[in-house]
Amino acid sequence: MATVQISDDVERIQERFDAVRAEVGKVLVGQEALVQRLQLALLADGHILLEGVPGLAKTLTVSTLADAIEASFSRIQFTPDMLPGDVTGTQIFNPREGTYSVRKGPVFGNIVLADEINRAPAKVQAALLEAMQERQVTLGEHTFELEAPFLVMATQNPIEQEGTYPLPEAQLDRFMMKLKVGYPSKDEEVRVIDRMAGAGREPKAARIMAASEILGARSVVRQVFVDDKVKRYAVELVAATRDPAEAGLAELENLIEVGASVRGSLNLVKTAKAHALMGGRSYVSPHDVKSVAHDVLRHRIIVTYEAEAENRDADDLIDTILANVEVP
Repeated sequence: MATVQISDDVERIQERFDAVRAEVGKVLVGQEALVQRLQLALLADGHILLEGVPGLAKTLTVSTLADAIEASFSRIQFTPDMLPGDVTGTQIFNPREGTYSVRKGPVFGNIVLADEINRAPAKVQAALLEAMQERQVTLGEHTFELEAPFLVMATQNPIEQEGTYPLPEAQLDRFMMKLKVGYPSKDEEVRVIDRMAGAGREPKAARIMAASEILGARSVVRQVFVDDKVKRYAVELVAATRDPAEAGLAELENLIEVGASVRGSLNLVKTAKAHALMGGRSYVSPHDVKSVAHDVLRHRIIVTYEAEAENRDADDLIDTILANVEVP
């Protein structure tokens, strides 16, 4: 009976999230993969780091998704002169009454876009990352819980290095996934011009899902079945990034400086469960694990100078690992 119930729940949730993607597609051209990954993050209760050049509709994608799920949206443009209070909020002194009042910052939203996070100094980055991890903010003597669902999508520009503060590897690990966004095809770009520069009004997504539905969907994600063999497969993939020789990949030994952490294994399984649910299944297959492996692991692998000299990045190494680790 329980199996029938979860199957019905999975089908219902799949239909609802398909409807959200269709609604977002009325505004956006392309970006289906990005929207799907954002939905995975919402289901798996994780955060996203997005790497891409400016002008690829990152802000529009996130704000449109927030419109479709009736969630509050806020955007933080990071700059070198920011203070932690610009993210979390601050206390304001009232001299007439001799009291302090709290003014909450933009981090108090269901979906938060942290634009160009690597432009802000370490203290500001740490304030956001602490809120991401603890799901709460302390202002003076008061601690405020961040309302669920809470998703941070941080962006960084891969081509600019001046005036930036790269996120430390330990902080990168706090993001569930790192996504790469490229340019649209020529046909898609023409459709963007027609839609956004035409004579009509710019389209806007309708609200078709309540944010509370996401919390219910998360409880179903936790019930998605993962066989021990699939768990072992996820762990073997992550272990191969730490000790390639033991996995029979001695040629990668000098190309990986640091492999993925235990958090990598955990997020690989959590994201695979959400991927299975969005595929209409109540169980995780090895294909689900492989489908999310690049997004979950690419920012958790630090390549050596030798790898850079050979033009091998983390994605190349993950390809090699996926091709050689035995699938159950």
